[in-house]
Amino acid sequence: MIEIIGLNKSFGENQVLRNIDVVFEEGKSNLLIGASGSGKTTLCKCTVGLHQPDTGTISYNGRIFNQMSHNEKKEIRREIGFLFQGSALFDYMTVEENVMFPIKMFSNLTTKEAKKRVDFCLERVDLKGVNKLMPSELSGGMKKRVGIARAISAKPKYLFCDEPNSGLDPQTSILIDNLIKEITHEYKMTTVVITHDMNSVLEIGEHISFIYKGDMLWDGTNKEVLDTTSTELTDFVYASSFMKELKRMNG
Repeated sequence: MIEIIGLNKSFGENQVLRNIDVVFEEGKSNLLIGASGSGKTTLCKCTVGLHQPDTGTISYNGRIFNQMSHNEKKEIRREIGFLFQGSALFDYMTVEENVMFPIKMFSNLTTKEAKKRVDFCLERVDLKGVNKLMPSELSGGMKKRVGIARAISAKPKYLFCDEPNSGLDPQTSILIDNLIKEITHEYKMTTVVITHDMNSVLEIGEHISFIYKGDMLWDGTNKEVLDTTSTELTDFVYASSFMKELKRMNG
């Protein structure tokens, strides 16, 4: 579990986050939604230590991360996996080398043990036997799955996913959503997904937090998000013509 209390963050005179209170629950897909510029990415960067908040606390299972020393923070970072937007694979490394990278960084496994872990992670994302391929030989969906394999290779307790469906077709997006949800439940991770994709919200949004212009306006589940009384959230949820039609059909 990650608990954030009273978090504020400004850049110069621009206050990006205001008194953010949110809990990302263990063993659930926690979706962070909001329009571009609402503060989602800044909140995640504060949460993983890339930005220092002005005030407030960020706790990982009761450990106050933003009040730790540099070395103490490094221990928490060993427990974090990250799926970057666009996958961010190293072009000059094979698939196996990409997935092995966090293992070498954050574990003391032997080369044999590390390769076994790589094989396991690739099989888990249904990519058995692609170890020696280069990223340039993969489709967009395969790159995302390699990114997930890399993110879980060092056995993280916390997983952050930045727009995991960006640039993917609908069928592949559903595959990636389901894979993230399955892995979250399987390993009881605290998973935080930044997304604009309403399909993801409705499919895997076990806990949803909505940021609007730096304020945390709403949280709930995918069962509740379509019936919200929040005007700002309604405007966001029903922004597309498809969602507007769905709303009209449902009265």
